[in-house]
Amino acid sequence: MTQRTYRNWIEDKDLLSFVVKEGESDLFIRADKDLSCRARQSICRQRSLIQEYIKKHPEFAGSLEPLAVEQKAPGIVKDMSEAGFAAGVGPMAAVAGAVAEYVGRDLLEYSKEVIIENGGDIFIKTDKTRKIGIFAGKSCYTGKLALEIPEGSLGICASSGTVGHSLSYGKADAAVAVCPSAILADAWATRIGNMVGGPQDIEKTLDFIKNKPAIEGLIIVVGDKIGVWGKIKLIRS
Repeated sequence: MTQRTYRNWIEDKDLLSFVVKEGESDLFIRADKDLSCRARQSICRQRSLIQEYIKKHPEFAGSLEPLAVEQKAPGIVKDMSEAGFAAGVGPMAAVAGAVAEYVGRDLLEYSKEVIIENGGDIFIKTDKTRKIGIFAGKSCYTGKLALEIPEGSLGICASSGTVGHSLSYGKADAAVAVCPSAILADAWATRIGNMVGGPQDIEKTLDFIKNKPAIEGLIIVVGDKIGVWGKIKLIRS
């Protein structure tokens, strides 16, 4: 079982925290009130849409390359496909971010602010400046640095070749992508994580990202080396 100790880093007390689990989805949610029941309903609905699509199109689950889907496919499936094409990865690379974002959108009908973390992939809609800590396994930067997030809506997603069970072909302790959408951020975090085989790859990976308009910021951590790019503010945690 994955130990999500970073969930204990919460310092502010203005939002209520609760966890909702369904199948592989393990969502840590912060909102104005306890919305556990509505969150579970939303998770089950979105997971069911993905699972039913996979039953009819099993290639959707296993493709490591971008994959087109039918026009009549569910919204979450189409968004995952589009994110895969944008980042050059398979659609399931965006599944955690997609579930977080879709559930977050649903909960915003009942809460002015919502933060959802799903295995290191975050959807956030906040009315004030907040900070998001960076977890990078055994790197010396874990728990020492954070992103300062302004008010608004963002996706902040992480991929790691040294932490967790998600597939990664790289060796980054953390590849963190910041995008307008958590679905895009998840796909791009996977792509970036795959590109980093060691600290020698940090600079060229940042150069590659500079021409990608969908990415607002990127952090790459490999051991005691770190690379940062974009319109993001990194602060001490």
